Amino acid sequence: MSTTSPSEPPSPSPSPSIINWTLGFLLVGLAWGLTTPFIRRAAVNFHPTPHSSLSRIDTSTKMGWVKFRVLKGFFTVVDLLRSPSYAVPLVINLTGSVWFFLLIGKAELSLTVPITNSLAFLFTVLGEWWAEGKVISRDTWIGMAFVLGGIALCVQSKNT
Repeated sequence: MSTTSPSEPPSPSPSPSIINWTLGFLLVGLAWGLTTPFIRRAAVNFHPTPHSSLSRIDTSTKMGWVKFRVLKGFFTVVDLLRSPSYAVPLVINLTGSVWFFLLIGKAELSLTVPITNSLAFLFTVLGEWWAEGKVISRDTWIGMAFVLGGIALCVQSKNT
């Protein structure tokens, strides 16, 4: 038996805690940023498998050229997705997009977009250091600190 009458509107669901929002933003930024250097490295090191069906296409006609390009693109995508070094970071990255979609349905849009994109930048820098051994310069560290300061200002402006 319900304690509210049918004419009363349902009570709003409680808003998630600040910890949940922070974790959500961090997960999206991490999924987008940290995976990007790994996807790039896999794409740079990718060597497509030769496909005999491509060599049988007559590219001297416009239709043959288009068919060749479409099939070559298809085979490239299939070969990339069969490569774990490309597919695993891609799936994680796309999972971040699903989390982002869920966040923008609940969180304030003017906070969600700049925070997740800024965190993605920070995690991309860290991912380049991890995946490619790139040195993070002093200027980049300063820029990253400014980005974190900007995120803090955005959050603070919404709390006032």
